[in-house]
Amino acid sequence: MNAPWLLPVVGSLAALAIGLTVGYLFRQLQLRRELKGRQAEADRILEEAKGKARELELGGRDEALKLRDEAEAEVSRRRTDLTKEEERLQKRRADLDGRLDNLEKRDQTLNKRQSALDKRSNELETKYAETVAELEKVSGMTRDDAKGQLLKEVEREARGDMVKVIHQIEEEARVEGDRRARGLIADAIQRVASDHVAEITTSNVPLPSDDMKGRIIGRNGRNIRAFEQAAGVDVIVDDTPEAVTISSFDSVRREVARRSMERLVLDGRIHPANIEKIVIQTREEVDRLIADEGERAAYEAGVPGLRQEITKKLGRLKFRTSYGQNQLAHAIEVAQLAAVIASELGADVGVSKMGGLLHDLGKAMDHEVEGTHALLGAEFCRRHGVPEIVVNAIASHHHEVEQESVEAIIVESADAISGARPGARRESLEDYLKRVRALEEVANSFEGVAESYALQAGREIRVIVKPEDIDDLEATRLARTVAKKIEEGMNYPGQIKVTVIRETRSVDYAK
Repeated sequence: MNAPWLLPVVGSLAALAIGLTVGYLFRQLQLRRELKGRQAEADRILEEAKGKARELELGGRDEALKLRDEAEAEVSRRRTDLTKEEERLQKRRADLDGRLDNLEKRDQTLNKRQSALDKRSNELETKYAETVAELEKVSGMTRDDAKGQLLKEVEREARGDMVKVIHQIEEEARVEGDRRARGLIADAIQRVASDHVAEITTSNVPLPSDDMKGRIIGRNGRNIRAFEQAAGVDVIVDDTPEAVTISSFDSVRREVARRSMERLVLDGRIHPANIEKIVIQTREEVDRLIADEGERAAYEAGVPGLRQEITKKLGRLKFRTSYGQNQLAHAIEVAQLAAVIASELGADVGVSKMGGLLHDLGKAMDHEVEGTHALLGAEFCRRHGVPEIVVNAIASHHHEVEQESVEAIIVESADAISGARPGARRESLEDYLKRVRALEEVANSFEGVAESYALQAGREIRVIVKPEDIDDLEATRLARTVAKKIEEGMNYPGQIKVTVIRETRSVDYAK
């Protein structure tokens, strides 16, 4: 079969086969060349590794030899040190053995000396006993008797020295305390500089003539009954010329009645209708006066911010007196004194002023409810927002409750200063005699007191003791005990000096 198109195909296939064969052979040749190159590189690297291994082996041997030499040198050095230490220990052991021998010898010597001392001590004790027996025989006293007599003599001398020391300490403390107290109190009083209190709330109403008494009484007594009913007081019409007396336990009510009576007398129209009208008007006037006086007192004392209820109660003290001392003036004075003392002592001046101004506020209400004026005033102030520290100062100024601050003590001191200064108060003769008598009774209640005398209007008590019952030290104790009992059991202004006198009198007669 004749196929002319196959010839080119066969030629192409033959050329492709020849090309593939040639390419394969070239590739094989190239791979062999690369293999030979890599083999040669591997041989080179191996040779280098063997060379480095030989170098490391030689270096390790040198290092090992060096370490061995250093170890042998260290062992040799330590052996030498141990040998020296052993020699030193042997020498020290020999020294200790020598010292031990010396100590044993000293111990033996001390034992011999102790034996000699014991023997000497026994001899001394024997001689001491013989000497004591001889002294007892010569003196006619036993050892215990002599010891007792000596102790009594020493005790007597010691008590005398104690009395001197006690007197010296007390005198120094008294002088220093008096000096500081006088300076502080004098400074406070001088800075306040209030006048002597001489104001007295009066209940007498002067009349232009005795004929006015009849008009006050009225027909069948209707005018006087209307006045007493409207004012709530008692009107006393007696033989006192040109005057009538108004009596009431309420000082404000008495003041309203007094002013009303003066206005009626001045007006001349005295009948029940006008009486009732005048009394109402006067009561309103006095209420305004009370409020104004309370505000004025708070301003003078420097106590702002008080509630109106408190200032109204405070103003009522304008018509209240105690021992002739006006209580509102007293409250202002106490507030000013307390402020001065507080500033000198570094205390709270505001609290001290408020406590001093309000400390007697209960006297404006003590006839209305039961209770002491200190507790009543404190409770009233507590209800109207007064700080608790001020409430405590008010309640404790007569020690009815415990004082919780230094300001409370300052208020109490200022109250005592205001009441005790000269001219501040009057005291009735009966009260004065009772206080002086009670003062002497307190002193006479102690054992060993011969007699006592109250001097200087009760400001000093002199106690004369029996010298055979009371010695000097006991006299000092007695003075302190009497003073303490007076403080606990009596109420008095200022302070009372207690003087204990012990004296021995020897009397003989020339014949």
